[in-house]
Amino acid sequence: MPASSATAGSRTWPVNAWYVAARSGELSDQPLGRTICGERLVLFRGEGGAVSALEDFCPHRGAPLSLGFLKHGRLTCGYHGLSVDGQGKPCAMPGQTVGGFPAVRAYSVVERYGFIWVWPGRADLADPDALPKLFWADDPDWAYGGGLYHIACDYRLMVDNLMDLTHETYVHANSIGQKEIDEAPVETLLDGEEVVTRRFMEKVSAPPFWRAALGGAGLPENELVDRWQICRFSLPSHVMIEVGVALAGRGGYEADHADKVSSIVVDFITPETETSHWYFWGMARNFAAGNVALTESIREGQGKIFSEDLEMLERQQLNLSTYPDRRLMTLNIDAGGAQSRARIQRAIRAEP
Repeated sequence: MPASSATAGSRTWPVNAWYVAARSGELSDQPLGRTICGERLVLFRGEGGAVSALEDFCPHRGAPLSLGFLKHGRLTCGYHGLSVDGQGKPCAMPGQTVGGFPAVRAYSVVERYGFIWVWPGRADLADPDALPKLFWADDPDWAYGGGLYHIACDYRLMVDNLMDLTHETYVHANSIGQKEIDEAPVETLLDGEEVVTRRFMEKVSAPPFWRAALGGAGLPENELVDRWQICRFSLPSHVMIEVGVALAGRGGYEADHADKVSSIVVDFITPETETSHWYFWGMARNFAAGNVALTESIREGQGKIFSEDLEMLERQQLNLSTYPDRRLMTLNIDAGGAQSRARIQRAIRAEP
């Protein structure tokens, strides 16, 4: 059953929300098929480069429109040549009159901040003003680099992962992990519509990733630092993480820009199926923003870090699918994930 027609009680994700469906650079002169919240979609650029999102279903014989091609701003089915416009209305077919054919479903779609956002629920509720405000995306003093992973696990497991960074000590021991993460107290709180977990560590050695970042910003790599991690979950499934290090004793999180390196880890987590999701990851930073080589180096390093999460999460999903009735322990470090899941469930229940 398509996600949008399923009852709220049978879904694990809200549908009346904006999800990242693709990066802008993924759409060129070919259609892109992608499943979002259980809905099979085709994304494409029509006339003038405007993005459309349609049900990936040709009304002629049910072939996937994503296997077609673009011609004169229209999407043409690769099976028998039926063309549809950006609203899903059939408009041409060799040797046929198709004006009476039913339109395929068109989804609300917005291109902003370098991403394609899709609203899989009711189109009359889709409000572009409800998109997240990414201040850094249009600020020349900030740089961004990121990527995409397809991960075979429930998207909520990734939310859990990002709202409890204790795992860094173990999963990412050679990059961003350190024992002080375990030792530092973690605080969970609600900040308006966000769930926040945060840790602050004083006078610690910078792990390898942050030593490289300090060097890239022209700061000493081997001095002690004060470090912070502030994770912010917002509906439907976005996590922004303020991270950074400052030279010890210079004010930590509040240190002068010249004494620290700080970034926002960007995590857009888009459900595909009950046991798979699209993970759009990246890092926005406000130091050495014009250094393209540093942006690529950070992107490459971050990609390796997140690939370490991938295996753990997929194996975790396999265990949970194999033993669905096993009871799991809940610890104080799980509070951020638990609060985030509660927000998700409440949003699902509230949907019309």
